[in-house]
Amino acid sequence: MDEASAWQLIATGDPTLFAIVRLSLAVSLAAVVLGAVIGLPLGAALALLRFRGRALLLVALNAMMGLPPVVVGLATYLLLSRTGPLGNLGLLFTPTAMVIVQTVLIVPIIGALTRQTIEDLAQEYRDELAALAVGPIGRMTTLLWDARFSLLTALLAGFGRAAAEVGAVMIVGGNIDGFTRTMTTAVALETSKGDLPLALGLGLILIAIVVAINAAAWAVRAVAERQAA
Repeated sequence: MDEASAWQLIATGDPTLFAIVRLSLAVSLAAVVLGAVIGLPLGAALALLRFRGRALLLVALNAMMGLPPVVVGLATYLLLSRTGPLGNLGLLFTPTAMVIVQTVLIVPIIGALTRQTIEDLAQEYRDELAALAVGPIGRMTTLLWDARFSLLTALLAGFGRAAAEVGAVMIVGGNIDGFTRTMTTAVALETSKGDLPLALGLGLILIAIVVAINAAAWAVRAVAERQAA
């Protein structure tokens, strides 16, 4: 009965359900874009450059992949709260705050996966790049572009972390109906209230989105490999 009601909500285009879906996608995709802008160059720089403190940065980056989301949410809350250093911006309990906290969570993932990918590729093209006397920035740009299809995996991992986040988003977003309620926070709330059809409907859509994005990424990589062969 609950499953049938969930499918009915989806089929009829329930406005509450799809408003939550739109906000969730907007927040998570914005976080992935910001995470890519920060994480891709960061990972490439750590892969190609040698400098004092690099090992410490690598340890910190890998450690941050396992950061408890609620701790990140609490730290962001303290920064954005009225008494915090960024409180005058008025970002707490807004979609922007949710984008910030999701970005903090996914940058280490994208950065670490990018570092490994670029480091492996740099070994493969080491002689060619040395012969052409390509500088550090040129190497980063060249290898990031060459690894663009492989790096889709890093971006997908970031999207998966962002889209599945509950605790940190709830802390800084407040789970406000019609304003900061995402699919994951809504599923948690509606399940506790006993509104299983809406929770199931949102869960089904979330799974469908993740599967569709992974299928699209797989198709892009398959076409690229076929063209390169």
